[in-house]
Amino acid sequence: MFVWFHKLASPPFFYRFADKLAPWLGWMSLLVILAGLYGGLWLSPPDYQQGDGFRIIYVHVPSAWISMMAYMVMATAAAIGLIWRMKLAHAVSAAAAPLGASFTFLALVTGSLWGKPMWGTYWVWDARLTSELILLFLYLGYIALNHAFEDRRTGDRASAILAIVGAVNVPIIHFSVNWWNTLHQGPTVFFGPKAEMPPSMYIPLFIMMFGFMLFFAAFMLKRLQVEVLQRERNTAWVRDLVGQP
Repeated sequence: MFVWFHKLASPPFFYRFADKLAPWLGWMSLLVILAGLYGGLWLSPPDYQQGDGFRIIYVHVPSAWISMMAYMVMATAAAIGLIWRMKLAHAVSAAAAPLGASFTFLALVTGSLWGKPMWGTYWVWDARLTSELILLFLYLGYIALNHAFEDRRTGDRASAILAIVGAVNVPIIHFSVNWWNTLHQGPTVFFGPKAEMPPSMYIPLFIMMFGFMLFFAAFMLKRLQVEVLQRERNTAWVRDLVGQP
């Protein structure tokens, strides 16, 4: 097992491994998301207060979850690259950033659309919304800093420090509704005797969250393949791969 993980850190081995795994994850994510959408949009009943407007939860909550998960992937990989100087770890961090920023933007947009009928406005400087917006700025800052230096290693180290420091914002996002009195609803109990949602509502939500995780993993692998090729473009194995002498 340890030998396999050691081989996985090799860019050529990882590139070929990702090339085989990514399509499977992509098709699985499509099927799971379609199943979740069918359950959430057609099978689940309207909410007793929000009516059919609550159904945006099936995109908003998975997007917000992936936005935080992607940042932790990025920060963890950045720390590994900074401490152990693993080239592939920096590539993982760089590949995760644009995807994380996209999911964060989607979470903010869907949250605003959901907030308009519930709060009467698209945006308030609520603790949860503000910390999620800061997360988007952290992603954009990481991307900008990573490409701000001619020396790629310098950019990797500088952006890794920002990613690690910015990780403190993730628990703030998660616990903001508990720490401050905000407009954003508190944490919802999805299942159990105190469940605030019936199974017909929370099961599609869990399916959507799993589908979004598969989607993130699939596109992360494809982006990582591109990142590896860019970083290894002067090596013999990349020249062999693209058929250049």
